[in-house]
Amino acid sequence: MNKTESIVPTSQSSTQKTYLTLRNEIIMGKLSPGEKLKVEVLKENYGTGASPIREALSLLTSDQLVERLDQRGFRVAETSRQQFQEILELRCNIEDMALRKSVEHGDQAWEENLVLMHHYLGRSDRSNMEVFEDRHKSFHMALLQACQSPILLRFCDQLYDLNVRYRFLAGTSASYSRRDVEQEHQEILNAAIDRDVEKASGLLMEHYRSTGSFLVDLID
Repeated sequence: MNKTESIVPTSQSSTQKTYLTLRNEIIMGKLSPGEKLKVEVLKENYGTGASPIREALSLLTSDQLVERLDQRGFRVAETSRQQFQEILELRCNIEDMALRKSVEHGDQAWEENLVLMHHYLGRSDRSNMEVFEDRHKSFHMALLQACQSPILLRFCDQLYDLNVRYRFLAGTSASYSRRDVEQEHQEILNAAIDRDVEKASGLLMEHYRSTGSFLVDLID
């Protein structure tokens, strides 16, 4: 056990584990928008105590994935067409800024990591959605990693999670399934490595907006 591990409280580890489990289930739609999140039920489902559950729910409230109900507990954050469009616009604007800075400042280590994340994504089995989504996010965040702004990266990370809840809906669309998303990723990668800022930005924005155009008709 290293020094860092030795000073991490068990309760914090339980909170982090619960937070990640809840977060993934909300993002992947296993917990539906508006669904009540009762502490007693979650305790039984996740095999942990009330404190880690409450702490995890508070963290997810900050992430805007959970809503606190006055004196009535928590529920999964609602979704709407208006919210999706707002998230999409914010994500495009903020990631455009981050990508331009990242391509400009990225060094060899950034480039090598980006290629590696793309390689892992390409080898992912889409039938295992948890692994695929983890690698998909890793690739998109790797594109932005050299932007030299931790705060900007944090916003990008949060907006990714908010957006991806809606992207799972797009998987039910026949039109969406006919897109060659792998080729889109490859072209974005090539432009970034070639340090073609305008092309990389244009391709990334088109990638996001193409998904968005399918989603709009699926959202109430």
